Amino acid sequence: MNLFSFEIFKSLHLVFMVSWFAGLFYMPRLFVYHVEALAKKEPEKSILSNQFKIMQRRLWYIITWPACVLTLVFGIAMLVKVPAFASMSWMHLKLFFVLLLFFYHLHLGSIFKKIQKDNYQGSSMKLRFINEVATILLIAIVFVVVYKNLLNWIYGVLGILGIALVLTFAIARYKKRREKNSSERHE
Repeated sequence: MNLFSFEIFKSLHLVFMVSWFAGLFYMPRLFVYHVEALAKKEPEKSILSNQFKIMQRRLWYIITWPACVLTLVFGIAMLVKVPAFASMSWMHLKLFFVLLLFFYHLHLGSIFKKIQKDNYQGSSMKLRFINEVATILLIAIVFVVVYKNLLNWIYGVLGILGIALVLTFAIARYKKRREKNSSERHE
């Protein structure tokens, strides 16, 4: 078995990509819970905030960043192993979405730093929307890689927009239901 084969690089790329997405899915969810915990009374507020900070630091530095770096390393290794991929239009589109994903990762890092310093001003609702970006980018990347042709990209983009609309509607509906349940509990 060749340790530097395309199949090994591809397998490792996929394993670390799954790990990276796990971090990108869970980190904003922790942000939501953290911001909502800040609305609680002491001592619960401080206890939860400190615990969420620990969880976020571990997730960010032990899983999300290393998985990001290794996903990119093994992705580049595949391009080096099969340079013809770099000239294919579907790969250009995939790399564009990966670049957007990396910028999203950096944006989460910015939020992470603010929350760690108790300096984040956004709402939990805003974070719920931010939480869905990784889902949309994952769908886009998978569809581009699997289908590889222009007509399917168009269907894929329309599908992504449809999913984004459904997610937006679902989040808004969830917020209304939570507010209604909260007001009923306080009556």
